[in-house]
Amino acid sequence: MKTKHLLGSLLLNAGFAAATLHAGTPAQEKAFTDKYKAAYEAKDTATLESFLYTKGANPMALEFYKMMISEGAGGKLAKIELADLTAEEAKKAGGTQDGPGGAKTKMPVTPTKKLKLTVETKDANGTSSSTNECFVAEKDGKFVIPVPVDVK
Repeated sequence: MKTKHLLGSLLLNAGFAAATLHAGTPAQEKAFTDKYKAAYEAKDTATLESFLYTKGANPMALEFYKMMISEGAGGKLAKIELADLTAEEAKKAGGTQDGPGGAKTKMPVTPTKKLKLTVETKDANGTSSSTNECFVAEKDGKFVIPVPVDVK
């Protein structure tokens, strides 16, 4: 009986250790947001698209993500933040969603964060701002923006 409890405890601790090893560090998060901000403000679409995790991506979803990631590029980011997902967002990110053309899609890697971008625009009429968000996951030790894949 004690062996079962000890084994269970060891497995549980190993699971927590593995989860900790895969969690991005604050330094990794800062490097990701700094690189994203620099690419966005420089209108470097090649670098912006390099953040996309495209393995097995639905072709229509991929085109949409490429369009969305470069929209507004070249503008000034007022704020960029990599935030934890709420329980509701995590549930949505891990589930099946309606994709382009009526296809059922899911994320190929489980998102754990969201990238929040706030863009301010100034013109003769004043200042306006808009905020966009997208899911972010960690794959092979780096942060990526997963593009949905078809559910099989």
